[in-house]
Amino acid sequence: MTRRLLTNAGLATFADIDAPYGLVEDGVLALEDGVITWVGAEADLAPEFADWPKEDLGGCVVTPGLIDCHTHVVFGGNRAREFEMRLEGATYEEVARAGGGIVSTVRSTRAATEDALLEQALVRIDALIAEGITTLEIKSGYGLDQETELRMLRTARKIADLRPVEIRTSFLGAHAVPPEYKGHADAYLDEICLPALAAAHDAGLVDAVDGFCEGIAFSPTQIARVFDKARNLNLPVKLHAEQLSDLGGAELAASYGALSADHLEYLSETGVEALAGSRSVAVLLPGAFYTLRETQMPPVELLREHKVPIALATDCNPGSSPLASLLLTLNMGCTLFHMTPEEALAGVTREAAKALGLSDRGTLEAGKRADLAIWNVSHPAELAYRIGFNPLKERIFGGSQ
Repeated sequence: MTRRLLTNAGLATFADIDAPYGLVEDGVLALEDGVITWVGAEADLAPEFADWPKEDLGGCVVTPGLIDCHTHVVFGGNRAREFEMRLEGATYEEVARAGGGIVSTVRSTRAATEDALLEQALVRIDALIAEGITTLEIKSGYGLDQETELRMLRTARKIADLRPVEIRTSFLGAHAVPPEYKGHADAYLDEICLPALAAAHDAGLVDAVDGFCEGIAFSPTQIARVFDKARNLNLPVKLHAEQLSDLGGAELAASYGALSADHLEYLSETGVEALAGSRSVAVLLPGAFYTLRETQMPPVELLREHKVPIALATDCNPGSSPLASLLLTLNMGCTLFHMTPEEALAGVTREAAKALGLSDRGTLEAGKRADLAIWNVSHPAELAYRIGFNPLKERIFGGSQ
């Protein structure tokens, strides 16, 4: 039995406490066998904990371990030249239609071995872990053939064997139409995407199913076919929706009880209401907004008004968001999307856990996993305030450093 008592800390619990951040001053956390067993003020600490090993945190702030709920960190190559093209005036759609964008990464990913994909991904994973991340979602979607889609998902699963982080995988076969099926999206779904999803599920490689509902990708009707297959396999769904236009993707996702709808720059009030009714999480991705120099902001005020949970994520990918810093994402959420520091931090803890369908983490409460981040700061707002600065003192994953 492993016991540990963390004392003299400010606890940003994000639990149901009537205080910003769910903050407990002069707080204590009791950890036992990888689980939080007690949370509260030191003045309320019960005598039963008197003999537990104590660690004085010297007034540091403790948050739940951070959760990056939307990433594409497994891929081959890079798209630095496309970055230059966009700076020269090309739009994201123009780059994609010229054979760049997602399809460019597909070529590099198909050519990469599993070992090469893993080696490249671990560099990005290590950067995220160094900022206090304990849970990470990883999507496929750069293979667009069955062999490579499964290779990506196997690579993602291997990361959890090599690093102290929990990995959740999403099948994103409906990410783009590969060149060999150009103009034949439905045939691609029939012959490649849906069979690959079934094979990935049979191999135990899938936690959720995602898609890209956009003019340069798949229509709502086509995404519905993918979601019907996911439902038959008893897999939850999520969706890239309303990033470049409003096709009603969020409403479609909500109708399937989606875990989340992501991007959402062009989300309408009708879409917001649909998400509110389904209790789906709105995942905002300021890294892509920044990199693509978008001007259409997601409707944050409407999401607040309708009480839709808002999560933040890096969207780490080689094209539209080459971002491997969740701390910078916090700042971007505040400066670009006008979120408060409390909303931003909740968005990478409590709400991010909801976006992955995980009820055992994301807050500091008794019974939750002992996934923690301990910060050399005096107040939680500092995590969103600073730029290019990592104040992580200690990261605890399942009760262990």
